Amino acid sequence: MVRRLSPQPGVPSVKRMSLNSLLALAYALLLLSSTGVRAQALADLFERVDSSVVTIRVSEQVIDPEKSSALRSSRSLGTGVVISREGQVMTANHVVELADAVVVEFVSGEMITAKVVAANASSDVALLQLDSLPKSLSVAKLGNSDKVRIGDQVVVIGSPYGVKHSLSVGYVTGRREAGRVRGQLTPVEFLQTDAAINQGNSGGPMFNIAGEVVGIVSHIRTRSGGNEGVGFASTINLARRLLLEDPSFWAGVEVMALGENEARALNLPQDYGLLVQRVARNSPAYFLGLRHGSIPVKIGHEDILLGGDIIISIMGVQLTEGLLESLDSPIRKRMAQLNKGDRIEMTVYRAGEVVKLFTTL
Repeated sequence: MVRRLSPQPGVPSVKRMSLNSLLALAYALLLLSSTGVRAQALADLFERVDSSVVTIRVSEQVIDPEKSSALRSSRSLGTGVVISREGQVMTANHVVELADAVVVEFVSGEMITAKVVAANASSDVALLQLDSLPKSLSVAKLGNSDKVRIGDQVVVIGSPYGVKHSLSVGYVTGRREAGRVRGQLTPVEFLQTDAAINQGNSGGPMFNIAGEVVGIVSHIRTRSGGNEGVGFASTINLARRLLLEDPSFWAGVEVMALGENEARALNLPQDYGLLVQRVARNSPAYFLGLRHGSIPVKIGHEDILLGGDIIISIMGVQLTEGLLESLDSPIRKRMAQLNKGDRIEMTVYRAGEVVKLFTTL
């Protein structure tokens, strides 16, 4: 009988060590290979879609509580994405809501002015129309956000802190419903992501790995003021519905709701109204003749403007609390039916008098 040595306790087998080492090495090589492939795929994706991403430069008036002039000129920056050969650009509503002037900057450095043609505050989406077309125009493909799943990898391209065409990568970490669009049964839904989002990313596209736009970057939740991995983008299906299929009217005005107590304090002839804060130049509200506030005051932690018009009726319908949020609001129905050349009517309370205003689109 041939006698063989038995392995001693605590002494590893030479063959087993070699096999384990080989397996570890193979796994490391496989991991490096797959990581390299993913990185290459993301680089290819960025090169394919980046030219459709634009920088939005906005001029507007902002409240200046430190000065008696109440408003001062300000410039801000956001992001957008070209969605049609006709020069339509999607962005976030809060980027352009009160814009006096909008300039769209392309990756080539070419700059073209644009106008806001539709906007929806509830879902934070807006549509711009370029005043002319650039020499070269790349158009992004819109995806189907209903097919996006939690765990899907996504890419965000934008201008965080003014650093244009920056890429961040992350995953869809949730789907969040935030009420419903005013006057519609459509739920306002946001895609939650851990992709880095900072000031300047607003309005930028969220792409899936196929290079399709599935969201428009809206906002973040943060305690530090910067990215903390909790960002939100409006779903592209909702944006398509509210900006292209059934465009939401853009008025270009910021208002503050006045309830019964405030209305009584300001001697309104009714129990509800909308106090005008700011008006964007060359907007429907501007041509209507609405006057913005002129006296800055602080109520709690909020800066507001007094002295502006108080809207008490729109399109001949007296404002009451909750009317604009009603699904059957006659005001919303009439505004939705407006076409170019139609007349807009408002009644305001101005310096103790009731004044009727009107303009044509």
